[in-house]
Amino acid sequence: MALTSPASVDAFLESPQAICALTHDRIDVQAVIASVQDDAAGATATFIGTTRNSFKGKIVTRLEYQAYSKIAIKTMADIANTAIESASCSQHQPSTVSGKVPSVIRCAIHHRLGTVPVGEPSIVIAVSSPHRKEAFVACEEILEEVKRKAQIWKREYYEGEDENEAEWKENA
Repeated sequence: MALTSPASVDAFLESPQAICALTHDRIDVQAVIASVQDDAAGATATFIGTTRNSFKGKIVTRLEYQAYSKIAIKTMADIANTAIESASCSQHQPSTVSGKVPSVIRCAIHHRLGTVPVGEPSIVIAVSSPHRKEAFVACEEILEEVKRKAQIWKREYYEGEDENEAEWKENA
């Protein structure tokens, strides 16, 4: 049986352009996508990371995620805001246009905590933008930065192995 850290709790942080959530509940993919929709968006890029059934020849039965939620949620928000601020303007919208729509309109990052069975989402990222290229670039940037920086750890459980020997891994 998994032991849960008292620091690994649900958390939510929202700004005008970003929504970040850590949750023990199943992630509602459609709700995450809807949360970034905007009439100025011509594109919404989405990444859904799911628990796969194998890793390096072993059968994975489930993943477990824990976080230092108080810090991880702020890290996720910083990552989202950096992605928004650093998004380059599309060639379709020159930087000289006054009153322009930002290259990234809104983004959402939802990460699951606790036990995540095979086939269920562990992370869902959605990014809306006037154009697809900026949405795809920002979505990938957010994913890689969350994996690299957020204070979230995972534990893989394998079929036929003692659960007490399952190792915690960086969320990379």
